[in-house]
Amino acid sequence: MATLIRQHAGFFCNWRTDLPLLLGVNAVIALLLTLIDERTTLIDNLIISNCIGFCIWGSNTLLSWWLGDKLSWPWRMAIAAPPSLLAGFKLGSLFGASDVLAILLHTPEQAWRWVAIAVLVSSCASAFFIVLFHAQKYRAELEAERRVLAEVQQAETAAQLAMLQAQIEPHFLFNTLANLQSLIGSDPAMAQTMLNHLNDYLHASLKRTRQTTTTLAEEIDLVSALLAIQSVRLGDRLQYSLNVPEALRLATLPPLLLQPLVENALEHGIEPAIIGGRIDIDVEQDGEQLRICVSDTGLGLDVSSVTESGIGLANVRARLDKLYGSQAQLVLRPNTPSGVIAELIFPLEMK
Repeated sequence: MATLIRQHAGFFCNWRTDLPLLLGVNAVIALLLTLIDERTTLIDNLIISNCIGFCIWGSNTLLSWWLGDKLSWPWRMAIAAPPSLLAGFKLGSLFGASDVLAILLHTPEQAWRWVAIAVLVSSCASAFFIVLFHAQKYRAELEAERRVLAEVQQAETAAQLAMLQAQIEPHFLFNTLANLQSLIGSDPAMAQTMLNHLNDYLHASLKRTRQTTTTLAEEIDLVSALLAIQSVRLGDRLQYSLNVPEALRLATLPPLLLQPLVENALEHGIEPAIIGGRIDIDVEQDGEQLRICVSDTGLGLDVSSVTESGIGLANVRARLDKLYGSQAQLVLRPNTPSGVIAELIFPLEMK
């Protein structure tokens, strides 16, 4: 049943595309025959050409349905042409054109020249029609292959993004579990508090980290939970602020772009500094782009080395490149008087 439905769907599709071209070719054949032999009329030639053309087209279609790819189109045309020629002559007489078959039977010496010319012109026009049809079919198949290739590349890109995102998730978990391990022996109460924060964080982030997009508000909530966890361990050595305009909270972005920047500021900036430092997250709209700036006043780093090292930053760069290409970038520069500024810049899209 499914095969039959596909065949009928293909028939109607071919009918819509072939009919204008078939009528045009038949009209050209009729005009050429009229110019070649003045004894014939344009109306007669037009009727006969259309009858023969549609008989050939119908016979070829029936053969393709019946035999499919078992018989190539030149052989189908060779089989369909002779009976279609006779049927077209007879059908044309029924529509008011001259009965070519009757003329051939009674006065063959007068009609053979016209029939020979008609067959020659019709064959040339049919060959043109067939070549044009197969060129269109080839272009359609090529376009279909391009679409399939584009879908495959899109699926491959999605898989690569999922792999990169999956690498970022344990990065935070390993750091937090290491902190918990060190606190269990020295300060069990604080370890319990951190564990509670981690449990809340995991509940909040489980669904979001499996999404292809999230909102800025959700990403800020995750980062807030992360900073709350770290503030339990670092105490007064960590201060932070989040400045997010209300109008931008529904901006969409890929999940886990912001978190690695905050982790980097904590791990390489605040923790190594004896007196700690401050982390500020500022979000602003710059034309059609969104800017997310994570700055710390920590120990500071060689920006050139930061650019190429670490799973977190490398994955952020890779994901930005996959998703936005040259429209997005991650910029790292020194902060004044100390620390590092990491800035995400990518197209602004609202939910």
